Amino acid sequence: MRINYPLNPDWSTDEIVTVIEFFGKVEQTYEEGVKRTELLEAYRAFKAIVTSKSEEKQLDQFYYEETGCSSYKAVQEARSSSAEKLRLKK
Repeated sequence: MRINYPLNPDWSTDEIVTVIEFFGKVEQTYEEGVKRTELLEAYRAFKAIVTSKSEEKQLDQFYYEETGCSSYKAVQEARSSSAEKLRLKK
């Protein structure tokens, strides 16, 4: 399946890679599961680029419409869970 990632044309190549890696971890959380520490590390890197809550919400909404995966739900679960590995259902 081809995914259109929510990207900002003002981002550098490194920033685009970081954002795509974060959304990849979110997708992995739904498909096969991911270590919660890996997801939280990817989220921290993502937040260094996307500092605005409103932009983060817009990106999450776009990504959710494309994939059915919510970055918000994945991060909330990672923060509240004590499990080493997370797996969410769509």
